[in-house]
Amino acid sequence: MSSYEAIFNRGWVAAVYQRLTPLRRGVAPVVRVGRHRHARRAGRLLGVLAVAAVGMVLAVLVAGRVHADVGPFHARLAITPAVDGGTDVAIPPLGSLHLSSHSGPAHLSVQLEALDEQRTKALVTNPNALSQASSGVVEDLRTGVVRLIFQVAGVSVLGAMLLAALLYRSMRRVAAVGGAALAILAGTALVSLGTFRPSAIAEPRYEGLLVNAPAVVGDARQIASRYTAYRAQLQQLVGNVGKLYGAVSTLPLYEPDNSTIRVLHISDMHLNPAAWSVVQTVVKQFNIGVVIDTGDITDWGSEPEDSYVSSIAALKVPYVYVRGNHDSARTQAAVAKQPNAKVLDGGTVTVDGLTIAGIGDPEFTPDKSSPGNAPGGQDKGQLQLNSGQLLANSILEMEHPPNVALVHDPAAAPPLAGRVPLVLSGHLHKREVRRLDNPTGTKPDAARTLHMIEGSTGGAGLRGLEGKEPTPLALSVLYFDTKQHTLQAYDDITVGGTGQTEVSLQRHLIKDDKGPAPAPSASPSS
Repeated sequence: MSSYEAIFNRGWVAAVYQRLTPLRRGVAPVVRVGRHRHARRAGRLLGVLAVAAVGMVLAVLVAGRVHADVGPFHARLAITPAVDGGTDVAIPPLGSLHLSSHSGPAHLSVQLEALDEQRTKALVTNPNALSQASSGVVEDLRTGVVRLIFQVAGVSVLGAMLLAALLYRSMRRVAAVGGAALAILAGTALVSLGTFRPSAIAEPRYEGLLVNAPAVVGDARQIASRYTAYRAQLQQLVGNVGKLYGAVSTLPLYEPDNSTIRVLHISDMHLNPAAWSVVQTVVKQFNIGVVIDTGDITDWGSEPEDSYVSSIAALKVPYVYVRGNHDSARTQAAVAKQPNAKVLDGGTVTVDGLTIAGIGDPEFTPDKSSPGNAPGGQDKGQLQLNSGQLLANSILEMEHPPNVALVHDPAAAPPLAGRVPLVLSGHLHKREVRRLDNPTGTKPDAARTLHMIEGSTGGAGLRGLEGKEPTPLALSVLYFDTKQHTLQAYDDITVGGTGQTEVSLQRHLIKDDKGPAPAPSASPSS
């Protein structure tokens, strides 16, 4: 017998071992059961979280959107699950812009779906409506987002609990899934608020046609900082236009009588709704017989912009228009639908005895900052010259040449030299008057064509706010005699500019059509 057996066989050791053996046999199953219980609890917890997450995602995808009115737009706001959060603003058909507004699993989408006809008309026809709409857009958007958040919170919790009710038969489990959904919502809100970046609005990423927006519109931060002051000034300036009528009576040398044909030349409105108020006031107070628009009434030539041209009808005088490079064929068709509008694209029209010929711009380039040649591989300058030559050839075939020819880009004017006494254009956003050189072979004493380039009646649109001072609104009143239908004089009207609350008017007389361009005869201002 070994020493170990001797020890074990001692009575007291055997007794202790006999007493511990049942206890040892009972502890092992308890340990194994404990391990299985923790695993089952963890599994149940993970299952509850998974059901809550899946139910929330499905509910948000189905009902996580609301419709709201944002300014003149009917908009759709939606929240969708995402990895990196952010905000998208879609503006069909122009494209979209993306903002890194926040992080987290919730992505906000805003889609401007359609323009409300009544609110859009109010913006265009009422100068005060612009102020009201711009101040109300933020509140409209805030109201829509708050509605969306409450709706998403409600439907996501409900969706999670409905999915739990389908999978489990225990109300206890359904309640647990609802609690998990609330916890996930709270976490999402904390992450979104904690990572919210207000400065993201000034640093958008563009897609579609809006890729060109920074080049065309300019720095959003500069525009936003200047627009409030500029809007207030424009409202004062519209009222000051009324003083022009009194200023006209003090101008010397030329006094138009009631039979004089009075034409208002405007150009490059670029969607500025405040410009219509100025145009309407001048039409009324100067007794205008016809309005001539040399193009770029819109910015992009898109469908939402069609409603802007509806203010043409409110002028209640004939409106003669040629297409600009920012105006599409769709824009031209929208203008043609106005009851008092006459669209020229190679033809002529006679109004009050004044015969007007015109041709639309051969290019459609909403982003004029884009480099490259014109369509068809032609040089842009040559394309414009070809367009002017096409109109000149059409004039040569007429029995009686027109009194005025219209083009948008001044580069198209040279072929019209010697064919008409007066050419009107725009495009440059800067007023200029010059004489065109007659073609080779013309008699030395032949009359030289006067070329009048109008500034921007819309102040170059939003782009006019990018510089240190907004581009002033420019328009001109032309006076034609009723017998020969020749230009006798014209008034250049300039409205506004930063730091200015005045309207200036310059009277110019036409004295000699063989010499240089006329100089101003007086410069009163009100």
